[in-house]
Amino acid sequence: MRGQAGKPLCREEVVTAMDHRRLIPAAILAAALAAVGSAPSAQAANPCASKAANPCAAKAANPCAAKPMNPCAAKPANPCAAKAAGMPEVLRPKGTKLATGDHKQLVKQGEALFKDTKLSTNGMSCNSCHADLGAFQPTFAQPYPHQVAMANDQAGISKIALDEMIQLCMVVPMEAKPLKWESKELAALAAYTGELQKQYRKQAAANPCAAKPANPCAPKAANPCAAKPANPCAAKKW
Repeated sequence: MRGQAGKPLCREEVVTAMDHRRLIPAAILAAALAAVGSAPSAQAANPCASKAANPCAAKAANPCAAKPMNPCAAKPANPCAAKAAGMPEVLRPKGTKLATGDHKQLVKQGEALFKDTKLSTNGMSCNSCHADLGAFQPTFAQPYPHQVAMANDQAGISKIALDEMIQLCMVVPMEAKPLKWESKELAALAAYTGELQKQYRKQAAANPCAAKPANPCAPKAANPCAAKPANPCAAKKW
């Protein structure tokens, strides 16, 4: 082996040169391994790579989606609406012309009919409930049409006229067919009931508490004297 100047090398120089050539590839390999060891892994570069893109993806977007938007939608808007359809015969048809006549004569005839049990199928008459102005509610003093508890409860009618109320009484308590709308009988009963209404108003005026419905929920004054000291002299010093 010769050196850079072309001169023959001694044994020691030859060994040194050969060892040097062996060390070069080893150094390159060590540097490469070091570079590989120090390079960040693909997982370290993206810490989210192993995670699901959206941890909520498995959940329903809206847990309420399966529920109906309005739980009351299946319920009828007015639970009394179905009742009114069951008694259309007590509601006066549009265009009906009620019978007219001498008022005194109608009242007299109406009083007789008011006490006539033949109008019913069960032996009742209007007077069976309303003798001596009995069983009339405080609303009876109001002008018709107005709300009547029985009409609302039995037929789902919020406001009812006097002639319609007579027809309801014919059908419900008296268990009979309604009278003909143009009949003198219906006009007579309406005339007499109108006179009873006048008497009821006078009675209510004489006793203003009788016409007021009892309302257990009305705010009552516990005791108007409660704010007063039990002994007005107690606060004084002698």
